[in-house]
Amino acid sequence: MTITRDKQSPTATLLDDIAVREVRKLVLDCCRQHGGGHGGSAIGMAPLTVALWKYVMRYNPSSPNWFDRDRFVLSNGHAAILLYVMLHVTGHSTFTMENLKGYGSPKWKGYETSCFAHPEIEFDGVEITTGPLGQGIANSVGMAIASKQLAATYNKPGFPLIRSKVYCTTGDGCLMEGVAIEAMAVAGHLGLDNLIVLYDNNAVTCDGPLEWIVSEDVNAKARAMGWRTIDVFDGDTSVSSIVNAINLAKTYTGKPTLINIRTTIGYNTTKAGTAAAHHGTFSDVDLVSCVGEESRPTHYVIPEVYEYFAQTGEKGASLEQEWNATLQSYGCKYSIEYKELMSRLGGKLEYEDIISDIQVPVNLTAAREINGFVYNQLLKCIPQMFIGGADLWGANKLGSADHSIFGPDNFAGRVARYGIREHAMAAISNGIAAYQPGVFIPSDATFLMFYLYAAPGVRMGALNELQVIHVATHDSLQEGQNGPTHQPVEVDSLYRAMPNFQFIRPSDAEEILGAWSIALREPKKSSLISVARDAQVHRPYNTCRKKAAKGGYVVKENDNAAVTLISCGSELGYAFKAATILDSEGIPTRVVSMPCISVFELQSVEYQVEVLGTAKRIISVEPYVPTVWSRFCTASIGMKSFGYSASGPSNFDRFGIDEKGIVRKVTTYVQSGEEMLKRWMLLE
Repeated sequence: MTITRDKQSPTATLLDDIAVREVRKLVLDCCRQHGGGHGGSAIGMAPLTVALWKYVMRYNPSSPNWFDRDRFVLSNGHAAILLYVMLHVTGHSTFTMENLKGYGSPKWKGYETSCFAHPEIEFDGVEITTGPLGQGIANSVGMAIASKQLAATYNKPGFPLIRSKVYCTTGDGCLMEGVAIEAMAVAGHLGLDNLIVLYDNNAVTCDGPLEWIVSEDVNAKARAMGWRTIDVFDGDTSVSSIVNAINLAKTYTGKPTLINIRTTIGYNTTKAGTAAAHHGTFSDVDLVSCVGEESRPTHYVIPEVYEYFAQTGEKGASLEQEWNATLQSYGCKYSIEYKELMSRLGGKLEYEDIISDIQVPVNLTAAREINGFVYNQLLKCIPQMFIGGADLWGANKLGSADHSIFGPDNFAGRVARYGIREHAMAAISNGIAAYQPGVFIPSDATFLMFYLYAAPGVRMGALNELQVIHVATHDSLQEGQNGPTHQPVEVDSLYRAMPNFQFIRPSDAEEILGAWSIALREPKKSSLISVARDAQVHRPYNTCRKKAAKGGYVVKENDNAAVTLISCGSELGYAFKAATILDSEGIPTRVVSMPCISVFELQSVEYQVEVLGTAKRIISVEPYVPTVWSRFCTASIGMKSFGYSASGPSNFDRFGIDEKGIVRKVTTYVQSGEEMLKRWMLLE
């Protein structure tokens, strides 16, 4: 369907045009002030954002975190200056004119501003950090899932507490990224009719014309994935056409909508319609041709534009007041639901007693089975939890979830089937978490190896300080006959190096409970709980959920130790057995379990010294390439190659990481002499 301009009153059209002109002028001012910035798309998208902020979105500038606001995500995050300008002219206090003057600044001597090259979540008015193309579309899908799930859970007849819609802008680049297409397929399949994506179709990318690299029909592609599409051909000049399209989209049910808006990058500048407009500065000629001959000071917006948007702010304040009144009435009639919702809105999470009370059945021996049991106990007791799987739900041993599948037949469900779309799965989880921090604790699950597919999304969750808990299984050489393609010998290095991230490898039931304690107690950190497929060959002793929650602790002490073995996950049992053998052969050995290095490093120096002990030789045992253990160890027993297609026990034997291999390597190391202590090494 094609939408065209309304026959508006001349006054309304004139005011819209003036607002667009002033937005474009301020964008140009900000891009010119320090000689750079991503102004081209921002100039082209000005009518789109004026339409949203003036006529469409429900928001309150004086209360930017109002719970039932509509969410806006700038997936094409390089156009951040447009978002900052819109937040400024609509009255969001964080985005002052002084802050806008910091856009593109070199920021010497600790200079601070809220206006960075890409939007960052810590500032009110920015829903989530975007920049890597496509992530924002997937985040928006997550936010739409969150809104749908909350509405189905808490809305009652006459009490529409959750009505928020999600609006996402995207450029050509986002729609080429695999994560965006994965996420759009999920959204179409789930029928997320509260999601509207506005496509800034300017037919230009960084390198040149879009036709160099794309020949597909975007609308047909979207429809094939279960979306409705609307065309707007006068997106450069008509606010009303865009408003009409959005209003039409809001009437649709059962499917998300893509609005394909034709625009010109760098509209009316000398660089219009070319890749040169994507990034860089603009000249005096550009300023005059884009916004007219009028000569005015830089960084100046005429008062009429502030007044134009002030009416929207007043409406938003009224909407919030009405919502608060509805919430109070809701609390009188539905006290149980009200109490639970308010607890979630307050970020209150009660999990300690739940974890303390969980008793894992003794017949469960494989780590993935134990983790699945624990997860289901938590899911039953913690309403904030929402999990999705990447078509490996059964292999992850996460139990029967048919009663709680999220979708058109049950939007109150708390289990999403994402399909084989790991990257989108992680990015969607971020969107669920960002919808309103504390209201949801999303989790997702696949094999550890496939968290390489998900890694860009996982990284963005950590960068956004979002509490997302990723669950991995099949995390070692026990993966066996599936071979080196499925044996993640190097994946841990990425996640252990990632800032604001907790990579956790528990060994057994006690440590799995400790791992969940670590993940649940950190409201601003992402985590990955990684467990093995099979039961341990040798079960370690003295494991403890409370001690495991410190990241590392002693499971076998020896006051006269010559060697300390540090291990985690399924290999802890091998290390424990090897220590017993080494003791009997005259090499006194102690064992440390370290399921989470980053958490261990947060403990006091005294505690770390106590756990690491005084043995001269500290050796890690893990079937990964040992890139991180040199922080504590003098040597490592690990991998220097990819794995092998064979049974799990056979692989541990082949690579010398079973108890026999550990004993042999440790004995050789001890007998080699003191000079070997001068450097960290991988024991062969």
